[in-house]
Amino acid sequence: MNATDLVPAPIYVAYYATQYYNVLQYCAGLIAVLILLSSLDDLFIDGWYWIRESYRAYTVRRVHRPLTVEQLRTREEQPIAIMVPAWREHDVIAAMIEDMVRVLDYRNYVVFVGTYPNDPDTIAEVERMRRRYKQLRRVEVPHDGPTCKADCLNWVIQAIFNDERETSVEFAGVVLHDSEDVLHPVELKFFNYLLPRKDMIQLPVASLERQWYELVAGTYMDEFAEWHAKDLVVRESLVGSVPSAGVGTCFSRRALVALSETTGNQPFNTDSLTEDYDVGARLGKLGMQSIFARFPVQFRTRRASWFGLGKPREVIVTMPLCVREFFPDTIRTAYRQRARWALGIGLQGWQHTGWSGSLANRYLLARDRKGVFTAFVGMIAYVLLIQFLLFMIADARGLIQTMLPSPFIDSTWMRVVLWANVVAVTLRVVQRCYFVTRLYGWEQGLIAIPRMVVGNFINFLAVSRAWRQFLAHLLTGKRLAWDKTMHDFPSADGFAGDRRQRLGEVLLSWQAIDEHQLAMALDDDHAREAPLGRVLMAKGWLDEETLAEAIAFQSDLPRASLDPQRLRSDSARLPLDVAIRFRVLAHGADAAGRMILLSASPLSAEAMTELAAAAGQPVTAQIVRESEIANGLRLLRGADDAVTPGSARVPLIGDLLIELGHVTRERFDQALQLYRPDRDGRIGDFMMARGVITGDALNEAMAMQSRAREHGVAAP
Repeated sequence: MNATDLVPAPIYVAYYATQYYNVLQYCAGLIAVLILLSSLDDLFIDGWYWIRESYRAYTVRRVHRPLTVEQLRTREEQPIAIMVPAWREHDVIAAMIEDMVRVLDYRNYVVFVGTYPNDPDTIAEVERMRRRYKQLRRVEVPHDGPTCKADCLNWVIQAIFNDERETSVEFAGVVLHDSEDVLHPVELKFFNYLLPRKDMIQLPVASLERQWYELVAGTYMDEFAEWHAKDLVVRESLVGSVPSAGVGTCFSRRALVALSETTGNQPFNTDSLTEDYDVGARLGKLGMQSIFARFPVQFRTRRASWFGLGKPREVIVTMPLCVREFFPDTIRTAYRQRARWALGIGLQGWQHTGWSGSLANRYLLARDRKGVFTAFVGMIAYVLLIQFLLFMIADARGLIQTMLPSPFIDSTWMRVVLWANVVAVTLRVVQRCYFVTRLYGWEQGLIAIPRMVVGNFINFLAVSRAWRQFLAHLLTGKRLAWDKTMHDFPSADGFAGDRRQRLGEVLLSWQAIDEHQLAMALDDDHAREAPLGRVLMAKGWLDEETLAEAIAFQSDLPRASLDPQRLRSDSARLPLDVAIRFRVLAHGADAAGRMILLSASPLSAEAMTELAAAAGQPVTAQIVRESEIANGLRLLRGADDAVTPGSARVPLIGDLLIELGHVTRERFDQALQLYRPDRDGRIGDFMMARGVITGDALNEAMAMQSRAREHGVAAP
């Protein structure tokens, strides 16, 4: 028997536990030193920011009056291009474009959206918006996706330069946005004011407000609130330049031309997953002037109550002009997105640009890249903390023998390190709460404290993934892939009132017509009784497709198109005389089982009630072109070629009477309410008998219809 066998097992456990505890203390000492070194970097940024803010409060802000929105509006509008790369963005791109056009207080701009040939859903949505908005262009990348954002942007920029050559109009600046961005009305006014004096203008980026329990998404609120209010301000003051954030960035034409000339028409680096960060660094090397702009504006937002108690409230918030968006709200999507940032900034940036520039610039590069190491230090600190807590609990319950004294018990320098870390962590927490509260209120400021822990955990997962991808790239030579983030866009519920704005305002905002054309149409004697859209079409200022899109948008109804086969199969579901009176077509059913009625204009509540009674089931409306209604009614009345190309354009008598100005649409529709084909015969004779039109008017319309039928084309 070995002597050690006589020693009870718990003694071995206590011995090894004591030794392990001793090792933990040495590890904790090392981690504490590393945390302090990282904290000294943060403390320098803090000190620089607050000293600079204090100095400017007593000097610059007392001498110079702040820029105002009125000053922005006095500057003549220069042509500006907006570029939006889109790969599988069909679920958000239309809403983003709609909202952009709705809010922007600017007229002289063109939107270029880049799509891929193997992404038909996104193409369809962009094309639908292109038919609606005259200032929208779709740019097709000549090869399948996904490639990378930089590749898509490079093709968009080439399309912008081509557009300049074709139109002989040069854009003063090009603005970069993503398909989830929510814009402020004066954004382009602000860029217009600074162009062409500045070569790159970066707006702050902010997360749209989240609920208190959305901890993952809330970390973006917290981090961007501090980064874009403090860190980027310090960076600009230290080196005179800032990196692009990838959204809300305006490049002067001079900057894009210089980037293109130095890179063989590849202004964005396709080898980098963070082309925005890379392009900012290259502009700095070219001597271009870039700024991080802070211009206070007001935002209207809906703010949830504390922990959901009570009703949400509408508030007006004064904050810097910025781009707002929804960021990922799950751990997986969040760490995958951040892994791309860590890979592009911390690892690829190191690989591609090295350590260049002034001492201040090299310091900032080191600060950008330290995250690929400190994320592991922070996670080790959490693991050590948990183990120390477990030892404390075990000791309190008498489960282990008394631990050996700490090797640092008499170490003055370690006490200094620990107390310095306490102060540094306290400053981190206080400042995070301050910046979050300033943007989102004190409730979110308090919740930002536990979200700091969530953010550290997500960053650890992100950096781990970034290192894994980067090392695999170095070992295998495999090209790093674009890890796309799925996007969300705010619901349009809050914009319902804006959607129902007057038709003229809608067409103006779409740049389908100009103010002079609208004024002339409204002043026209005929326009006072005829619908505005018909008048604009008659004058040749508006096409039928745009009018249908505008009516659908204004009335908040779905846009549809006529399917002749479906129309024939559903012809018996609605009496013909009812279809003619209301100028509607039965066209299938929606998911709720309601009959879909195609119409060229919104139907009144009374009309919908009567149509539902005639159909014997609930109904819903969708908007189509007026010509589709005319062709559909002709088909229902026996003209089999009514919707066949080449023979579908013979107009109805009623449409001709309206086009010729013999009767208004309203009066014609009123008469139709009394018309019954089986009783009253031909519509023209009925209108003449009712005194709605004269015999000469009917003869003129019939002669024009006959000529159109003979030639197979529409009457003018």
